[in-house]
Amino acid sequence: MTETVLEKAILRIDLKFGNINPQTAQIKQYELEKDMRVWRIFLNGYAKNGFVVFDEEALSKDEVLNALKDLAPEIKSMRRLTVADLVEESMSWNGILGKMKS
Repeated sequence: MTETVLEKAILRIDLKFGNINPQTAQIKQYELEKDMRVWRIFLNGYAKNGFVVFDEEALSKDEVLNALKDLAPEIKSMRRLTVADLVEESMSWNGILGKMKS
């Protein structure tokens, strides 16, 4: 049985930054958004935190951290999820996909 895109495993890393401001967050976020291996990214220069969701088969955690190294990233948490999980979390009404399946 082949894996569908929605079943694909991806990794989410939640980060805290020691050296970030709104302008550098915006620039770095834009740079990483252009990478097709990054599924979702949000860097908050005000709260000094953010997250990156990426395909770990194509892009290593070390590569992500290296790309963010000038922002002094510290990993707060990591978790694996599927593309379906990411889509569901991204919807404005959480859990809507689960309710549709019922």
